[in-house]
Amino acid sequence: MGKFVIKNTATGVKFDLKANNGEVIATSEVYKALKSCKNGIESVRKNSARANFEDLTVEEPVKAKCPKFEMYTDKKGEFRFRLKATNGEIIATSEGYKAKAGCLNGIESIRKNAPEAEVVTAE
Repeated sequence: MGKFVIKNTATGVKFDLKANNGEVIATSEVYKALKSCKNGIESVRKNSARANFEDLTVEEPVKAKCPKFEMYTDKKGEFRFRLKATNGEIIATSEGYKAKAGCLNGIESIRKNAPEAEVVTAE
């Protein structure tokens, strides 16, 4: 099972969702307060399992209702995804993947890991 790792940054606090192998599969924005960060984690837990999917890498994307995972290509041509909550706010983002299949696996990993992932604080 994965885990949410909360850590302090120079400007606030953020979380990473890590898979069993320790790889980061999603990261959050930097929050000003720990409570806001924990609320973000709960939002990822709640929304990830029931999120729709929107593939922005295809020529004619089919719009999906929030909550949703949006898959897109970045400036380097890598595949990425972002998880949007019901209100449309981005609550988690991925790293860049060279292959579309890797990005899709990342989304499935969040669906599988986030709902039951423990929350720990980085040392």
